[in-house]
Amino acid sequence: MLVDSHCHLDFPDFAEDLDGIVSRARAAGIGRMVTISTRVRRLKDLLAIAERYDDVYCSVGTHPHNADEEDGISPNELIALTEHPKVVALGEAGLDYFYDNGSPEAQARGFRAHIAAARVTGLPLVIHTREADEDCARILEEEAAKGGVSRRAALLHRRARAGAEGSIARALYRLHRHRDLQEVGCLACIGGRITV
Repeated sequence: MLVDSHCHLDFPDFAEDLDGIVSRARAAGIGRMVTISTRVRRLKDLLAIAERYDDVYCSVGTHPHNADEEDGISPNELIALTEHPKVVALGEAGLDYFYDNGSPEAQARGFRAHIAAARVTGLPLVIHTREADEDCARILEEEAAKGGVSRRAALLHRRARAGAEGSIARALYRLHRHRDLQEVGCLACIGGRITV
């Protein structure tokens, strides 16, 4: 069975054709879809979509672009929100220095809160990182050193640009040179329009 582990069915562009999108995904062999949260405060919208379709689930989390808007969300608040049976992951949290859409400090605080919640719940953590490999790897290593991180603790969704500098091979090399991602509980995938 194929699983679309990273979609955003709650985005306004899809509202008018949501039934069609899910139907086409099923016809293409997608057996499960996980619609990824970008704002904790909008979880009810994600849950409404997940509850509408048997094969759609969701995460709960704050995208780094929204880190200032949702600064201060605690691990305990995140943990409580994961109790819904349709919530199967935490995130999309992490660091994004490409755009100036969230202070690095708020992004790091939010990232650490999501990691702590993943540690307690055992749920996977969907990590978004762009132009922040060094800091992302450092935070993952520091948090992994605290223990309790499962071997499937994270799905790393790294944005890559076209060309040699952003190639999949180069991106994986840059992330792995710090430490084997599997040692800190990560599975890595490189995304653009499609996460492979």
